[in-house]
Amino acid sequence: MKLSNGKLAALIIVLVIVIDQAVKIWVKTHFYYGEEVVITSWFRLLFIENNGMAFGMELGSKLMLTLFRIIASCALIYYLWRLSNRNDIPRGYMVCIALITAGALGNAIDCVAYGVIFNSPIPPQVAQLFPPDGGYTTLFNGRVVDMLYFPLCEWNWPQWMPWIGGNHFVFFQPIFNVADASLSVSVIVLLLFYVRFLATLTSDGKVDEEQEQETVAQENEENVSKSDE
Repeated sequence: MKLSNGKLAALIIVLVIVIDQAVKIWVKTHFYYGEEVVITSWFRLLFIENNGMAFGMELGSKLMLTLFRIIASCALIYYLWRLSNRNDIPRGYMVCIALITAGALGNAIDCVAYGVIFNSPIPPQVAQLFPPDGGYTTLFNGRVVDMLYFPLCEWNWPQWMPWIGGNHFVFFQPIFNVADASLSVSVIVLLLFYVRFLATLTSDGKVDEEQEQETVAQENEENVSKSDE
């Protein structure tokens, strides 16, 4: 049986959040902060935490960032609900928006709850889930857990190069999580394959809004004419 766009989006969001949170909780309770496990030369698990946005970027206060994540997640869920009632939306576009929503929700959960449900032990001890003495901070101020590290290649810049000569360079350095990957990959796919559809969707929305305004104006004029009679 083929799932509707709405049910498919809901399934994707649930699966991504479950996987994301399962990996984060496992890392938090089995790795001490800064511990690294080498899977291959180009893929490692390295446990870190950050207060900021995806890939450790920071913007504004922690509380404002958490509230922004919650508001953005709610807006995306509402947007998906609106799209699910339409028959002209490509499934690929719905999948991308669902992945973005799942990524936003996954990291929002960390910010909202992790400071309360985990403690912050000193390495080499690992964190405890629901510690009897309470968490490491207050609600809405938790840190986002990252662990996926892909140092694909690295080298030393030649000494003769200005500014960077002799420095060691690693590509790719960001450490991220499943929610970050879900969000980032879906945005890239949107930009590559759905830019024209986005433009069409926006223009259709403007046309619908103009038509609605014209209809309301006509109804008002009819009502005024009837009242004059």
